[in-house]
Amino acid sequence: MKSTRKGLRDGELQKDTYERLTCSDCEKVLKKQDDPDEVFSVRICPGCEREWKDLR
Repeated sequence: MKSTRKGLRDGELQKDTYERLTCSDCEKVLKKQDDPDEVFSVRICPGCEREWKDLR
């Protein structure tokens, strides 16, 4: 699982006009799954089910 920063650099993710992360393939806004026991949260694309981790 890559980080969101690396996904932005590789072109897998984009930011829309409201600074929300969107998947480049599906063009859908990523959902956020937050686990309180982890240091990071997981961003999931609802279209293609790919995941990226987002450090807090």
